[in-house]
Amino acid sequence: MKHLTILVPDGENNLSSIVGAYKIFTRANEYWKKTGKREVFSIQLAGVSKKINFYNGLFSVKPHTQISAIKKTHLIIIPSLNHNFEKSVKANKILIDWIAKQHKIGAEIASICTGAFILAASGLLDGKNCSTHWSATENFKNKFPKVNLKPDKLITDENGIYTNGGAYSFLNLIIYLIEKYYDRQTAIYCSKVFQIEMDRNNQSEFIIFSGQKSHGDEMVEKAQTYIEKNLVEKISFEELAAKLATSRRNFDRRFIKATGNTPLEYMQRAKVELAKRTLEKGRKNVSEVMHEVGYTDDKSFREVFKKIVGLSPVDYRARYSSV
Repeated sequence: MKHLTILVPDGENNLSSIVGAYKIFTRANEYWKKTGKREVFSIQLAGVSKKINFYNGLFSVKPHTQISAIKKTHLIIIPSLNHNFEKSVKANKILIDWIAKQHKIGAEIASICTGAFILAASGLLDGKNCSTHWSATENFKNKFPKVNLKPDKLITDENGIYTNGGAYSFLNLIIYLIEKYYDRQTAIYCSKVFQIEMDRNNQSEFIIFSGQKSHGDEMVEKAQTYIEKNLVEKISFEELAAKLATSRRNFDRRFIKATGNTPLEYMQRAKVELAKRTLEKGRKNVSEVMHEVGYTDDKSFREVFKKIVGLSPVDYRARYSSV
């Protein structure tokens, strides 16, 4: 039998991802036994402290054991953190070192949502793809520049190191792991019992694009403001660079370094975000919205929208508009 460790880090973290992982893996074990097979995992909650409080003491968790008592585990699940990522990483250095040691002797690691901050602090994500909650993208990129962050991806799988997107999308990661460690039928069973959609692969439609502005480059921030105020206009980036007293090449280089997007990509994302908000109100058709955000070519608008959101404008309006 394999050993599964669901971590309970010190400090602020998310109770739902701990309880959810525990319940679904426990149900998978029960289903496996009913089919006459041996349970796949011995499941333990483990941490450094004997008791961890959640939500100002409203709830508390007493882990089964401490990590020092676990000499070898096969799969480690790192739960989502709350908002003070820096504090959480500092408070869990012992845990982070233990994760790195366990991986060295063969353990696979899965981080849930912003639990990726703890995983990245171990160095195990350097040079690898990773996902986390879209709202933590800038913070994560600044702190871990060696990690290839993929905020659109719902799940990444890097040879036994798994990450996933934000909030309750951790349920999709757990189903993914159930299929990997048990089988497809067990994953389908768990998806039906817990009513979790199978085979989701992106979180693009949930991202709220607000621009990356914590970079400290004043010229780029002026460019971003200009783009956002002139979305309907046809913007020449050559002219914009000249207005900002720089060459086009230098403008592009600094813009990409600061935001992670080319100026064109940034403009497209800003246009699509405005289109999304308008479609959610449901009072205008797709063609009207397209013109409002500065597109004149229907095919181009639909292609850019679907590339960024993962849904067509029509499908997005049908899903999110209440009208």
